[in-house]
Amino acid sequence: FAGDPRFNFILLDKNVGKRKAQIVAIRRSSGDLVLNVDSDTTLASDVVTKLALKMQDPAVGAAMGQLVASNRSDTWLTQLIDMEYWLACNEERAAQARFGAVMCCCGPCAMYRRSALLLLLDQYETQLFRGKPSDFGEDRHLTILMLKAGLRTEYVPDAIAATIVPDRLGPYLRQQLRWARSTFRDTLLALRLLPSLDRYLTLDVVGQNLGPLLLALSVLAGLAQLALTATVPWSAVLMIASMTIIRCSVAAFRARQLRFLGFSLHTFINVFLLLPLKAYALCTLSN
Repeated sequence: FAGDPRFNFILLDKNVGKRKAQIVAIRRSSGDLVLNVDSDTTLASDVVTKLALKMQDPAVGAAMGQLVASNRSDTWLTQLIDMEYWLACNEERAAQARFGAVMCCCGPCAMYRRSALLLLLDQYETQLFRGKPSDFGEDRHLTILMLKAGLRTEYVPDAIAATIVPDRLGPYLRQQLRWARSTFRDTLLALRLLPSLDRYLTLDVVGQNLGPLLLALSVLAGLAQLALTATVPWSAVLMIASMTIIRCSVAAFRARQLRFLGFSLHTFINVFLLLPLKAYALCTLSN
């Protein structure tokens, strides 16, 4: 591709991070649309066409495709993450898209309107948190800026992008820690947007932040009961189990794939690993 005049490769002198590299490329681009693709992601042949069709509406500032795990069959963890991506795209993002406000156009496959990007680049480049430059959570922050500018953000389920996901718990938890900090940081910014968006988005954002908190309180109350009274908190256990079964059954029905019943295993990761990790992320937001 280096010899093809349609391509322009930019080699930076040093690794300046994803955000600054994006900004350099955007400022030197000339097309109406900018497609962001992570280096570990492979696009289906029709992704550009399908995203560009959605962007024909001038009110749309950004659109994302559906993410799948290209290494889904490698380990039990990659299979769970693949199902997690399906749920995040086809439940969360799909619901938000009904109201024109996908709250995070994921980095592996997201298309942006260049004219809008140029107006937002200075805000994007100089994002601070507690006086320090922010160097992660680029996709979520850029999406919030698009919504703040009054543009819609969309989800295109048949624009498929296959990305490599962590196949071991260590890298997966480090990824989740970055994402948790990013979510908490930009939720503070998103709260100011909610009055201008559909009321469903208020329910969605509040629910996504209160849900883990209420689950954590349930787990702590159950552990306290076990420690103080030596009795098993069956009511909490049965409630969490029943909610897990219902959610996974609905997903299996909607996806027409029985494998989603196996996503029940993710509840153990959520309760015993991700909840403590989110608490740690909340306590170390400035890290």
